[in-house]
Amino acid sequence: MTEELEHVKCLIIGSGPAGYTAAIYAARADLKPVMITGMQMGGQLTQTTDVENFPGYPAGVMGPEMMEDFRKQAERFGTDIRFGYVSSVDFSGSVHKVVVDDTKTILADTVIISTGASAKYLGLESEQKYNGFGVSACAVCDGFFFKNQDVAIVGAGDTAAEEATYLAKLCNKVYMLVRRDEFRASKAMVKRVLNTPNIEVLYNSETKEVLGDGKSVTGIKVFNNQTKEEKDIAVTGFFVAIGHKPNTDIFKDWLDMDETGYIITNPDSTATKVPGVFVSGDAQDKIFRQAITAAGTGCMAALEAERYLAAKEFE
Repeated sequence: MTEELEHVKCLIIGSGPAGYTAAIYAARADLKPVMITGMQMGGQLTQTTDVENFPGYPAGVMGPEMMEDFRKQAERFGTDIRFGYVSSVDFSGSVHKVVVDDTKTILADTVIISTGASAKYLGLESEQKYNGFGVSACAVCDGFFFKNQDVAIVGAGDTAAEEATYLAKLCNKVYMLVRRDEFRASKAMVKRVLNTPNIEVLYNSETKEVLGDGKSVTGIKVFNNQTKEEKDIAVTGFFVAIGHKPNTDIFKDWLDMDETGYIITNPDSTATKVPGVFVSGDAQDKIFRQAITAAGTGCMAALEAERYLAAKEFE
């Protein structure tokens, strides 16, 4: 069987805010971008209900609806959007080889990686049942909806500590569940948590079940892993802050990454160590992880891809 080959100027891998924004800019620059959406077309935001912090939506917008708007705008300028997944890459040559769905090979002069990251969850069935209905992996995104309410957050690192103090400014009470008898966070962050009056830290505590009324969260069942004591805590929000996993495994043989798998870019750039390969959004951003910042780096990646191709024309 003859392998299918196709040559494109710009290939975008991933279809969240970063990928779609890169597509809009690349298409307007006449790079004729092809986008491979990934299996979750629209990215993490398709699992988000209300988005109220993205400029241009004064009344808020549902996550899936917003990503549909992004898609339409990218297509309006001529982006070729294809549902599928990238199964392997070969960045050894000057033209980059990308295999889609294990069957089709695309040769790309530039590649923009926008594969995002996936939040880690505890793996409870009840947690998934109420995901988006009281369960969240982003306090900055969703904390506003729990103003003056009691909430819980699970995690012990810097991110969990930072999100707990953020929630404490909005919520009546924040229960912080720490699995061990100490934090993993820095001393400065721990001090900030312990000095916040409406945060109650529960050490050696794990979540057994997220409780709800079928529509939204009403509480959590917690157990102490030392005493084995169980208790129910009434909360309306349950935040998971145990980390994210960037969706970058297929690039590990070709690109530099940190210990967690976030792709490392050149300073003040979206460029990777491989010429012509750029990365945007949560695949390289472990700090902000917001839709608006992802979109911004998508713009940057497309502009850099355009400049890279323009410079090659004059070599």
